[in-house]
Amino acid sequence: MTMRFLITGGTGTTGSRVATALAAEGMSVRAGSRTPAPGTGQVRFDWSDPTTHGPALTGTDGVYLVPPIGDAEPARLMVPFLERALDAGVRRFVLLSSSAIAEGDPGAGEVHRALRQLAPEWAVLRPSWFMQNFVTPGHLHVESIRATDEIVTATGEGRVGFVDAGDIAAVAVRALTDERPHNAAHLITGPQALGYADVAEAVSKVSGREIRHRSVPAADFRERLVASGMPEAFARVLAAMDEGIAHGSEDRVDPAVERITGRPARGFADFAAENAAAWARTA
Repeated sequence: MTMRFLITGGTGTTGSRVATALAAEGMSVRAGSRTPAPGTGQVRFDWSDPTTHGPALTGTDGVYLVPPIGDAEPARLMVPFLERALDAGVRRFVLLSSSAIAEGDPGAGEVHRALRQLAPEWAVLRPSWFMQNFVTPGHLHVESIRATDEIVTATGEGRVGFVDAGDIAAVAVRALTDERPHNAAHLITGPQALGYADVAEAVSKVSGREIRHRSVPAADFRERLVASGMPEAFARVLAAMDEGIAHGSEDRVDPAVERITGRPARGFADFAAENAAAWARTA
Protein backbone atom coordinates (compact mmCIF):
# COMPACT_ATOMS: atom_id res chain seq x y z
CA MET A 1 0.00 0.00 0.00
CA THR A 2 1.26 3.47 -0.90
CA MET A 3 1.40 5.64 2.20
CA ARG A 4 1.03 9.41 2.03
CA PHE A 5 3.32 11.68 4.02
CA LEU A 6 3.67 15.36 4.81
CA ILE A 7 7.25 16.38 5.51
CA THR A 8 7.39 19.67 7.39
CA GLY A 9 10.72 21.38 6.85
CA GLY A 10 10.68 19.46 3.60
CA THR A 11 13.50 21.43 1.99
CA GLY A 12 15.73 21.42 5.10
CA THR A 13 18.70 19.34 6.17
CA THR A 14 16.82 16.23 7.32
CA GLY A 15 13.42 16.89 5.73
CA SER A 16 14.77 16.95 2.18
CA ARG A 17 16.55 13.66 2.77
CA VAL A 18 13.47 12.06 4.31
CA ALA A 19 11.33 13.21 1.38
CA THR A 20 13.79 11.84 -1.19
CA ALA A 21 14.11 8.48 0.58
CA LEU A 22 10.35 8.05 0.96
CA ALA A 23 9.78 8.84 -2.71
CA ALA A 24 12.44 6.26 -3.61
CA GLU A 25 10.40 3.68 -1.68
CA GLY A 26 7.34 4.54 -3.76
CA MET A 27 5.55 6.60 -1.12
CA SER A 28 3.45 9.68 -1.86
CA VAL A 29 5.31 12.69 -0.45
CA ARG A 30 4.41 16.32 0.13
CA ALA A 31 7.41 18.40 1.09
CA GLY A 32 6.21 21.39 3.09
CA SER A 33 7.93 24.73 2.49
CA ARG A 34 7.12 28.38 3.14
CA THR A 35 8.13 29.06 -0.47
CA PRO A 36 7.32 25.93 -2.50
CA ALA A 37 9.00 25.68 -5.88
CA PRO A 38 6.54 25.19 -8.78
CA GLY A 39 6.47 21.74 -10.34
CA THR A 40 8.32 20.03 -7.50
CA GLY A 41 5.50 18.47 -5.50
CA GLN A 42 6.21 20.85 -2.66
CA VAL A 43 3.27 22.39 -0.81
CA ARG A 44 3.05 25.65 1.08
CA PHE A 45 3.48 25.09 4.80
CA ASP A 46 4.27 27.69 7.42
CA TRP A 47 4.12 26.90 11.14
CA SER A 48 3.03 30.46 11.88
CA ASP A 49 0.22 30.43 9.28
CA PRO A 50 -2.54 27.95 10.24
CA THR A 51 -4.30 28.51 6.92
CA THR A 52 -1.55 26.42 5.28
CA HIS A 53 -2.02 23.48 7.65
CA GLY A 54 -5.35 22.04 6.50
CA PRO A 55 -4.51 21.80 2.78
CA ALA A 56 -1.12 20.26 3.56
CA LEU A 57 -2.73 17.60 5.76
CA THR A 58 -5.46 16.53 3.33
CA GLY A 59 -5.25 12.79 2.65
CA THR A 60 -2.13 12.35 4.81
CA ASP A 61 -1.27 9.15 6.69
CA GLY A 62 1.86 10.34 8.48
CA VAL A 63 3.79 13.52 9.26
CA TYR A 64 7.47 14.26 9.81
CA LEU A 65 7.59 17.11 12.31
CA VAL A 66 10.49 19.57 12.17
CA PRO A 67 10.20 22.40 14.73
CA PRO A 68 10.27 25.96 13.36
CA ILE A 69 13.88 27.11 13.10
CA GLY A 70 15.00 29.57 15.74
CA ASP A 71 11.82 29.28 17.83
CA ALA A 72 12.57 28.68 21.52
CA GLU A 73 8.89 27.84 22.21
CA PRO A 74 7.75 25.61 19.32
CA ALA A 75 4.97 23.86 21.28
CA ARG A 76 2.66 26.87 20.99
CA LEU A 77 2.54 26.26 17.22
CA MET A 78 3.15 22.54 17.00
CA VAL A 79 0.73 21.12 19.57
CA PRO A 80 -2.35 22.78 17.98
CA PHE A 81 -1.15 21.44 14.62
CA LEU A 82 -0.77 17.96 16.11
CA GLU A 83 -4.33 18.11 17.44
CA ARG A 84 -5.59 19.28 14.05
CA ALA A 85 -3.73 16.49 12.27
CA LEU A 86 -5.23 13.88 14.59
CA ASP A 87 -8.70 15.27 13.91
CA ALA A 88 -7.93 14.96 10.19
CA GLY A 89 -7.20 11.24 10.60
CA VAL A 90 -3.39 11.24 10.65
CA ARG A 91 -2.13 8.35 12.76
CA ARG A 92 1.66 8.32 12.57
CA PHE A 93 4.04 11.10 13.55
CA VAL A 94 7.83 11.33 13.75
CA LEU A 95 9.28 14.34 15.58
CA LEU A 96 12.79 15.68 15.08
CA SER A 97 14.02 16.75 18.51
CA SER A 98 17.55 16.73 19.97
CA SER A 99 19.76 14.56 22.14
CA ALA A 100 20.04 17.57 24.46
CA ILE A 101 16.26 17.80 24.99
CA ALA A 102 14.43 15.25 27.14
CA GLU A 103 10.69 14.66 27.16
CA GLY A 104 8.99 17.55 28.92
CA ASP A 105 11.94 19.93 28.65
CA PRO A 106 11.22 23.44 27.37
CA GLY A 107 11.05 23.64 23.59
CA ALA A 108 10.77 20.43 21.57
CA GLY A 109 10.57 18.44 24.82
CA GLU A 110 7.04 19.78 25.33
CA VAL A 111 6.09 18.61 21.84
CA HIS A 112 7.66 15.22 22.62
CA ARG A 113 5.43 14.87 25.68
CA ALA A 114 2.29 15.90 23.77
CA LEU A 115 3.09 13.47 20.97
CA ARG A 116 3.47 10.53 23.35
CA GLN A 117 0.24 11.41 25.12
CA LEU A 118 -1.91 12.11 22.06
CA ALA A 119 -0.67 10.17 19.02
CA PRO A 120 -1.51 6.48 18.49
CA GLU A 121 1.68 5.89 16.46
CA TRP A 122 4.77 7.99 17.05
CA ALA A 123 8.51 8.23 17.30
CA VAL A 124 10.83 10.96 18.53
CA LEU A 125 14.29 11.31 17.01
CA ARG A 126 16.87 12.71 19.42
CA PRO A 127 19.97 13.15 17.24
CA SER A 128 23.25 14.54 18.42
CA TRP A 129 24.81 17.50 16.61
CA PHE A 130 24.72 17.32 12.81
CA MET A 131 27.91 16.82 10.83
CA GLN A 132 26.27 19.05 8.21
CA ASN A 133 26.68 22.04 10.58
CA PHE A 134 30.29 22.10 9.40
CA VAL A 135 29.49 22.28 5.68
CA THR A 136 26.13 24.03 5.23
CA PRO A 137 26.68 27.49 3.70
CA GLY A 138 25.75 30.24 6.12
CA HIS A 139 26.26 28.16 9.24
CA LEU A 140 28.53 29.86 11.75
CA HIS A 141 31.01 26.96 11.90
CA VAL A 142 31.59 26.61 8.16
CA GLU A 143 31.88 30.36 7.63
CA SER A 144 34.36 30.62 10.51
CA ILE A 145 36.46 27.78 9.09
CA ARG A 146 36.53 29.42 5.67
CA ALA A 147 37.32 32.91 6.90
CA THR A 148 39.53 32.46 9.97
CA ASP A 149 40.64 28.80 10.05
CA GLU A 150 38.92 28.21 13.36
CA ILE A 151 35.85 26.70 15.00
CA VAL A 152 34.51 28.73 17.91
CA THR A 153 32.34 27.11 20.60
CA ALA A 154 31.75 27.22 24.34
CA THR A 155 32.26 23.45 24.65
CA GLY A 156 35.75 23.35 26.18
CA GLU A 157 37.09 19.81 25.87
CA GLY A 158 33.63 18.25 25.83
CA ARG A 159 32.84 15.59 23.25
CA VAL A 160 29.88 15.03 20.93
CA GLY A 161 28.63 12.00 18.98
CA PHE A 162 28.31 13.96 15.72
CA VAL A 163 25.85 12.32 13.32
CA ASP A 164 25.30 12.52 9.57
CA ALA A 165 21.88 13.90 8.57
CA GLY A 166 21.56 11.01 6.12
CA ASP A 167 21.60 8.59 9.04
CA ILE A 168 18.94 10.62 10.86
CA ALA A 169 16.77 10.53 7.75
CA ALA A 170 17.23 6.78 7.38
CA VAL A 171 15.93 6.25 10.92
CA ALA A 172 13.04 8.64 10.24
CA VAL A 173 12.00 6.67 7.15
CA ARG A 174 11.88 3.44 9.11
CA ALA A 175 9.91 5.11 11.91
CA LEU A 176 7.41 6.43 9.35
CA THR A 177 7.00 3.28 7.27
CA ASP A 178 7.67 0.22 9.44
CA GLU A 179 4.49 -1.81 9.79
CA ARG A 180 4.80 -1.80 13.57
CA PRO A 181 4.93 1.71 15.06
CA HIS A 182 8.06 2.42 17.08
CA ASN A 183 6.27 4.36 19.86
CA ALA A 184 9.66 5.24 21.28
CA ALA A 185 12.31 7.94 21.45
CA HIS A 186 15.57 7.14 19.64
CA LEU A 187 18.91 8.64 20.65
CA ILE A 188 20.81 8.95 17.36
CA THR A 189 24.59 9.45 17.24
CA GLY A 190 27.56 8.77 15.05
CA PRO A 191 30.01 5.96 15.90
CA GLN A 192 32.43 8.16 17.89
CA ALA A 193 32.25 10.95 20.45
CA LEU A 194 34.63 13.70 19.29
CA GLY A 195 35.78 16.99 20.73
CA TYR A 196 35.69 20.05 18.49
CA ALA A 197 39.49 19.89 18.49
CA ASP A 198 39.17 16.41 16.92
CA VAL A 199 36.83 17.85 14.29
CA ALA A 200 39.30 20.65 13.58
CA GLU A 201 42.06 18.07 13.13
CA ALA A 202 39.94 16.05 10.67
CA VAL A 203 39.12 19.18 8.68
CA SER A 204 42.81 20.15 8.69
CA LYS A 205 43.76 16.80 7.15
CA VAL A 206 41.43 17.14 4.17
CA SER A 207 41.64 20.91 3.66
CA GLY A 208 45.42 21.23 3.76
CA ARG A 209 45.22 24.06 6.31
CA GLU A 210 45.62 24.16 10.07
CA ILE A 211 42.14 24.54 11.55
CA ARG A 212 41.90 25.32 15.27
CA HIS A 213 39.19 25.00 17.88
CA ARG A 214 38.82 28.05 20.12
CA SER A 215 36.63 27.68 23.18
CA VAL A 216 35.12 30.85 24.66
CA PRO A 217 32.84 31.56 27.64
CA ALA A 218 29.17 30.78 27.04
CA ALA A 219 28.21 34.46 27.30
CA ASP A 220 30.70 35.34 24.56
CA PHE A 221 29.41 32.51 22.38
CA ARG A 222 25.83 33.71 22.86
CA GLU A 223 26.84 37.22 21.76
CA ARG A 224 28.54 35.71 18.72
CA LEU A 225 25.33 33.91 17.76
CA VAL A 226 23.22 37.03 18.20
CA ALA A 227 25.69 39.01 16.09
CA SER A 228 25.22 36.43 13.33
CA GLY A 229 21.48 37.24 13.26
CA MET A 230 20.11 34.57 15.59
CA PRO A 231 17.22 35.56 17.91
CA GLU A 232 18.42 36.23 21.47
CA ALA A 233 16.20 33.56 23.06
CA PHE A 234 17.41 30.84 20.72
CA ALA A 235 21.03 31.97 21.10
CA ARG A 236 20.67 31.49 24.85
CA VAL A 237 19.39 27.96 24.31
CA LEU A 238 22.34 27.03 22.06
CA ALA A 239 24.90 28.63 24.36
CA ALA A 240 23.47 26.65 27.28
CA MET A 241 23.74 23.46 25.21
CA ASP A 242 27.42 24.22 24.59
CA GLU A 243 27.92 24.60 28.33
CA GLY A 244 26.28 21.23 28.78
CA ILE A 245 28.67 19.68 26.28
CA ALA A 246 31.60 21.15 28.21
CA HIS A 247 30.32 19.25 31.25
CA GLY A 248 29.91 15.94 29.39
CA SER A 249 26.22 15.95 28.45
CA GLU A 250 26.87 14.71 24.89
CA ASP A 251 29.82 12.40 25.52
CA ARG A 252 28.03 9.23 24.41
CA VAL A 253 27.30 7.02 21.42
CA ASP A 254 24.30 4.83 20.69
CA PRO A 255 23.85 2.01 18.12
CA ALA A 256 20.34 3.15 17.10
CA VAL A 257 21.26 3.80 13.46
CA GLU A 258 22.52 0.25 12.90
CA ARG A 259 19.81 -1.32 15.05
CA ILE A 260 16.99 0.40 13.14
CA THR A 261 18.38 0.63 9.60
CA GLY A 262 20.64 -2.42 9.46
CA ARG A 263 23.76 -0.45 8.52
CA PRO A 264 26.38 1.32 10.66
CA ALA A 265 26.37 5.07 11.24
CA ARG A 266 28.81 7.14 9.20
CA GLY A 267 32.02 8.37 10.84
CA PHE A 268 33.28 11.94 10.72
CA ALA A 269 36.51 11.09 8.90
CA ASP A 270 34.55 9.74 5.91
CA PHE A 271 32.24 12.75 6.03
CA ALA A 272 35.18 15.17 6.06
CA ALA A 273 36.91 13.45 3.14
CA GLU A 274 33.76 13.70 1.03
CA ASN A 275 33.16 17.37 1.89
CA ALA A 276 36.67 18.83 1.70
CA ALA A 277 35.61 21.38 -0.92
CA ALA A 278 33.18 22.96 1.55
CA TRP A 279 36.09 24.43 3.51
CA ALA A 280 37.82 26.30 0.69
CA ARG A 281 39.27 29.56 2.04
CA THR A 282 37.30 32.76 1.46
CA ALA A 283 38.94 36.10 0.72
